[in-house]
Amino acid sequence: MTHGAEKSDWPIVPMKPANKVDMPAAESVEGRGRAEGNAGRQSTVRTQSRAAVSQAQARIREAVNRKERLTALLHHITVDVLRGAFFSLKKRAAPGVDEVRWDQYGEDLEARLRDLHARVHRGAYRALPSRRTTIPKAGGKLRPLGIAAIEDKIVQAAVVIILTPIYEAEFLSFSYGFRPGRSQHDALDALAYGIKGRNVRWILDADIRSFFDTISHDWLIRFVEHRIGDRRIVRLIAKWLKAGVLEAGRRVETTEGTPQGAVISPLLANIYLHYVYDLWVLQWRKRHANGDMIVVRYADDTIVGFQASGDAERFLADLTERLARFALGLNPEKTRLIAFGRFVAEGRKARGEPRPETFDFLGFTHICSRKRGGKGFQLRRKTACKSKWGAVRRAAEELRRRRHAPIDEQGRWLASVLKGHYGYFAVPTNIAAVRAVRHHLKIRWYESLRRRSQRRRLKWPRMNEIVAKHLPLPRILHPWPEQRFLVKHPR
Repeated sequence: MTHGAEKSDWPIVPMKPANKVDMPAAESVEGRGRAEGNAGRQSTVRTQSRAAVSQAQARIREAVNRKERLTALLHHITVDVLRGAFFSLKKRAAPGVDEVRWDQYGEDLEARLRDLHARVHRGAYRALPSRRTTIPKAGGKLRPLGIAAIEDKIVQAAVVIILTPIYEAEFLSFSYGFRPGRSQHDALDALAYGIKGRNVRWILDADIRSFFDTISHDWLIRFVEHRIGDRRIVRLIAKWLKAGVLEAGRRVETTEGTPQGAVISPLLANIYLHYVYDLWVLQWRKRHANGDMIVVRYADDTIVGFQASGDAERFLADLTERLARFALGLNPEKTRLIAFGRFVAEGRKARGEPRPETFDFLGFTHICSRKRGGKGFQLRRKTACKSKWGAVRRAAEELRRRRHAPIDEQGRWLASVLKGHYGYFAVPTNIAAVRAVRHHLKIRWYESLRRRSQRRRLKWPRMNEIVAKHLPLPRILHPWPEQRFLVKHPR
């Protein structure tokens, strides 16, 4: 099959974007603990807000015209939409510079939302700077996060609600990150299906250097204006971009980038890459590819597969030039072009050479392997080392803080950690790595409990009983990639 096969049914190399605009209205959030009557009323309000959000999105979907800019959108931001946006926020999230938490804002919610609605519509709303904080990354580095004030979060969430159906009609089908109805496993399934079913011999694992910190504000506003003609919505986005950050008590202006952690940042990032990367990739494939080519993008992480080495090398050079035009660049330490796929693996085996190199994507290491019995190619996916040891390290650190809590309480917490890990990583071909995480957590727990007493009375037979009682055994929770992919894409 060549790049000119227009009748292809492969959504990861789309000729027409698959539009999934039906999204859940607003994420349901558990209310605060109150009297039964108040809790029931709050639940009713949340339900009504979700209905209002769904109606607003339905009206916008009806108005979407792929050829015209949308010039009247702000009126869709009603008190009901702001209320739905409020209930979609994480209620235990850290406060911004205003020091107002979710539950505090909700104490007089209706009056606050009416006031916020009036300020937004008369242009009196002002965005506050984000509070800068950092979280640890793999390798000892720190990731900067911007925590917005509660009203900024609400208005951002409302704008996301309004813009999502518009851009879901625009985004291409190989884009998976931060989109309704699409998950990391959908991207992983599409990649696995493409590698196994297409003539893929080369993999480009491309990493954009400091993407969220280097987004050009000027280009982003131009991209938004390409589709959105309502100047009031554009001004709101510009306010958030220029609000700056508060770091060590000092306000720092930002001339580029969008704060990681902001409610609207994922949508803005997708808009930026849609115009800089996705549309360009689609045209590049049509004009330049001489063989099969697959593309999967999740936020700023992208994997591109090629049949011809010449295509792969030309694409990498052109991509570097393309990104530079829009103030972006590839990270040379994390961007790799490797030989990979079933044809490469079979050729190396016939010549007695080692298996192809591996690559990581969304927490999994992808490996060229063989099916049981050695018959046929098998794409093996196992938990990436940094993901596995990161999970163990974080749990061990938390165990030290919980060392003197009752054993049953520690066991319930560890069980929730393992269930979350299984929920993501328990895929076919990865059961050994998932078992290894449970084993290492068992050892860390044993060491932590032994340190509670200088006499160290706890022995392994007793520890095994505790582990058997509390820590669930792993089992495969996901189907094979091609099974789930074909269910979601029956074409």
